[in-house]
This record gives sequence, C-alpha cells and structure tokens, in this order.
Amino acid sequence: MSIFGDIVNKLFHKAKPEAQPPAVEATPDPAVAQAAAQAAAPAAAPAPAPLADVDVAVVMDQFVSESGQTLNWRTSIVDTLKALGVDSSLDHRKQLAKELNYTGDTNDSASMNIWLHKQVMQALAANGGKLPADLAA
Repeated sequence: MSIFGDIVNKLFHKAKPEAQPPAVEATPDPAVAQAAAQAAAPAAAPAPAPLADVDVAVVMDQFVSESGQTLNWRTSIVDTLKALGVDSSLDHRKQLAKELNYTGDTNDSASMNIWLHKQVMQALAANGGKLPADLAA
C-alpha cells in the first residue's frame, strides 16, 4: 500500500470503524481529481470519495489526544504522521515525497516538509476529506 493510502486508511477507520477500507489512488493528484469531477456527466453518479463525510480536523485531533504527545498536525507533516502512528522518519517522508511527485531537493527537508504537508492536506480534500478553510487552500 502507498504511504498516502496508509494515511487515508487510518483516518477513515478512525472516523468510521465499522466501514470497509476505502480504495485509494496510489498517487493522488488534486488537479486530476478536480478535472475528472468536472468532466463527469451530470446524470452519472460519481463514485464516493474515500473520505466522504470525514471531518479530518476532528479525527486528527482525536489521534493527537490519544497519542499523549504535543503534536501540531495542522502545520507539521512530521506531527501529522506521528499522530497517525505512521513512520515519520526522513527516509519515509522522502518516499512519500516521491509518491506525491515532489520535484524539489529531498535533502532540503524543511522545504520538502512544508510541501508535503500542503500536498497531503490537498490530497485529503481531493479524496473527500473535510478540512478547515485554512488547510484546504
């Protein structure tokens, strides 16, 4: 499974523990998802997004609370991954960056982390997750 897929599955299962795991695209691309949604015929019923009706902030805040750590998932990809119980090591973040098509220098971890956080939040929204306005932009 992809790293992003692992993130989505953890959010989905925390929000809807009785539900089946969602099918997640390995390399989500918000632009592609938006173009596909716009291209869909009005009469055709679109497939539900994996995170439809999942309030990401509520679920992430619950993960943070249960972690017993002080984590700022709203601004830090490392804290986001830690809250979810996903490996937050530099190597793992580099893998996630590759998965999400990062074209920058992965040795510049500060820039990569900022980009990763933004991309993960956008991809969660593209997969149906409800985000606070400041994170959905």
